[in-house]
Amino acid sequence: MKIKMERINSELARQISRIIAEDIKDPRLGDAIIGVTKVHTTSDLKYAKVFLSVYASSAELVTEAYYTVCRASAYIRNRMKDSVQMRLLPELKFVLDDTIEHSAKIEELLAKIRKDGGTLTED
Repeated sequence: MKIKMERINSELARQISRIIAEDIKDPRLGDAIIGVTKVHTTSDLKYAKVFLSVYASSAELVTEAYYTVCRASAYIRNRMKDSVQMRLLPELKFVLDDTIEHSAKIEELLAKIRKDGGTLTED
C-alpha cells in the first residue's frame, strides 16, 4: 500500500474513533467500548470500509452498538468535514471486526492441544 493511502487510512481511523467516543451521545451505545481497528479506503477515495471492534457485556449489546454506529455514518462523515482536510471525504461502510474473538478461540485451542499432549479432541 502506498504511504499516502496509509496516512489517509490512519487519519480516518483516528478521527472516526474520536467522533464515536466524544460526539455520539446515543444511549443505545450504553457501556459498549467501540474501537476502529483499521480502515481500507478505495484508491479513488470514494468509499472507506471501517472495521469496528465492539466490546460489551452481551452479544445483544454488541449488535445494538454496531447498528447504532452504522446508523450514525452520515453524522460521522459530516463531523469529519471539520477535522479532516480532504477534498473528497469517502462514504463510510462499517464492518464488525471479529478478529480478536477469532484469535482468542485459536489461542484456547492451542492451549488445549498443549495440555492434552499434542492431540485435539472434540468436546
